[in-house]
Amino acid sequence: MRPEAADQHICWTYDDRRELRAYARSYLAAGIAAGERVWFAGPGDPGWLPAGAEFVSLDSTYAAGAAVDPHAQVAAYAAATEAALAAGHTGLRVFADCTALVRTGAGLDAFARYEALVDRYIAVAPMRAVCALYRPEAGDRAVGELACLHPATNAGDVRFALRGDPGSPGTALLSGELDGDAERLFPAALGRVQPQPENGQIVFDAHRLRFVDHRALLHLQRYAERHDATAVLRTPLTTATHLVELLRLSRIRVEAAR
Repeated sequence: MRPEAADQHICWTYDDRRELRAYARSYLAAGIAAGERVWFAGPGDPGWLPAGAEFVSLDSTYAAGAAVDPHAQVAAYAAATEAALAAGHTGLRVFADCTALVRTGAGLDAFARYEALVDRYIAVAPMRAVCALYRPEAGDRAVGELACLHPATNAGDVRFALRGDPGSPGTALLSGELDGDAERLFPAALGRVQPQPENGQIVFDAHRLRFVDHRALLHLQRYAERHDATAVLRTPLTTATHLVELLRLSRIRVEAAR
């Protein structure tokens, strides 16, 4: 049985490097016990890894001195996963401290687009990953913009997730709460996930959406306008229907979902 998506791809932020070591050791040890090949990718050469874990330098795992190439990086992890299976492992498990990759605006944008792509791959492949960020260095902006692209995070100030559906480029998975705190993060997430129209519509599977306000709906309207499409919001929230009617958002169609 495949593990739940939330267990497979996690954005984890930390404020104390001792927290990193404790969590990484536990996470990697669980992978070793499950027969997975396990990697720790980060700066330096930690001697604290559990026996059986492999250290790979950040520069060898990601492009050194340059922004990540999203498609090339996903292809590299796909090849590493296949190699792990060929070697008799049950899959690949990676704990990566990605702080150094998001220090610039260009680096953050490239890495966020990569995260949106690799999340689609992880959802259907025998791979698990933790993307760790040292908040004092990465900053709140980077943490927020990356955390909302993951099915699971410990960043308590990020309360929604937007992800691509691996089975359909025209469908996005939307969950959590789109409130005032999501005002900046939501349009950035749309630009990274980039759901594309299929037959003139972009479907947002929002059956796990708990709250949506008018600002988020306005962002959906603008996104649909830019793609000359209709945004189909499938949600159990009746308030979404009322807001769309009140604001006369002609590019949004709300469909009831359980």
